[in-house]
Amino acid sequence: MTAVPMATAEVRTSGSLRRTLMLYLGALLAVFAVALLFAARDYGQRAANRSYDHLLVSSALSIADSVALVDGQWQVDLPYAALDLLSMAEEDRVFYRVADSRGRTITGYEDLPLAPRRSGNQPQLFDAEYSGETVRFVVVKRSFAAASAQGEVQVQVGQTRRARAELAQEMVNRALIAIGVLSALLLALVAFGVHRAFRPLVRLERELSRREPSDLKPLDSHVPREMNQMVGALNRFMERLSSSNETLRAFMAEAAHQMRTPLAALRAQAQLALDEEEPEEMQRSLRAIERNATHMSRLLNQLLSDASVIHRSNLQRFAPLDLVETVHQALHEALPQAGPAPRVQLAITTGAVQVNGDALLLREAIKNLIDNAMKYGGDGPLQIALTVQDTQAVLTIADQGPGISAADAERVFERFGRGESAPAGGAGLGLAIVKRVVESHGGRIDLSNRPEGGLVATIHLPRHAA
Repeated sequence: MTAVPMATAEVRTSGSLRRTLMLYLGALLAVFAVALLFAARDYGQRAANRSYDHLLVSSALSIADSVALVDGQWQVDLPYAALDLLSMAEEDRVFYRVADSRGRTITGYEDLPLAPRRSGNQPQLFDAEYSGETVRFVVVKRSFAAASAQGEVQVQVGQTRRARAELAQEMVNRALIAIGVLSALLLALVAFGVHRAFRPLVRLERELSRREPSDLKPLDSHVPREMNQMVGALNRFMERLSSSNETLRAFMAEAAHQMRTPLAALRAQAQLALDEEEPEEMQRSLRAIERNATHMSRLLNQLLSDASVIHRSNLQRFAPLDLVETVHQALHEALPQAGPAPRVQLAITTGAVQVNGDALLLREAIKNLIDNAMKYGGDGPLQIALTVQDTQAVLTIADQGPGISAADAERVFERFGRGESAPAGGAGLGLAIVKRVVESHGGRIDLSNRPEGGLVATIHLPRHAA
């Protein structure tokens, strides 16, 4: 016999979490690097301007200090060292002009652009186009007073921006190298962090892949907080699966055990009937075969009903329903269609009684109680009552039978469990089915004996708030 390989379910992927994280974090790092680059560029330009502006102002003040008013005439002893300091940068040019209060040039370039008008004696810095390029200018004013005359001079010194641009670019280049190295390190750190963050998922995957199909024990709970809900959901799923498997194994074992005996008896009686020669003995064997076949048919129906109840109870696809209508449907299906109908006394509250549940399961449970009451409840009438008590719906089914002993009150709810005084022919599944259905609906069932004789089965179900 060759083994057929199990088909694996197709896994439909919708992208990679690792790639998504790397993409978003990489984009964030890129934005951060660009912002740093612009900040470094702005800082470099401002730092270069501050440095060269300081030299420009110092040069202008130095020239202003060299101006003197002698006998009403302006004299300028130009300090060339001040201009040499500004022309240290390669290919940079320096311009100057010394003028009196009327704007007449004393020395220097006569066509230098005028400074914007501004009050005050503080050095005035501005940019202007001159000689085909942008030049940074400073204007310094100085007042003089002598015994014979007084006046004011205006010193204007300008420098092209090449050195400033070179210094700013050098600072930006250095910052760019630092930003590049820092970004690479951060990207490597992010990749390492993402790899470490996904290690619990990899460990979980390996643990699940190495397990045997029958190993449904809970997963390791030592996981990050973000994975607690996922691991908890997996553990709850495996717990339900384990419970379902155990129930299925127990059901198969009990079903095999219960079916083996009537099948063996049926086969033996059929063999006996074949060996009989007398018609009367053959008829007796055939009647025994018919009884065993009926018993086995009833047992098989109850086993199938039990399996259906187990499956639907696990699904718990509940919806609001009217318990009054469910009781009427169960009574109609439980009463025999042929032969004399038993007497039934109904006492059902007026109006709808809403509960949340599975109509098929509740109808099956009520049918089992009615069937047991008709089968073992004697000749008296069957009494069915449905009332409402606060937040619960209470259904009682009472018969006129012998009742039940205290020792059997719990045993009859076990699967294939029957009371000691129960007549032959039952399978012992009816009350077990009822208990499973009621408990799956959040209710409970009690059995008690009536003082005047008879058994009372009481079901309490929570009402559904409309």
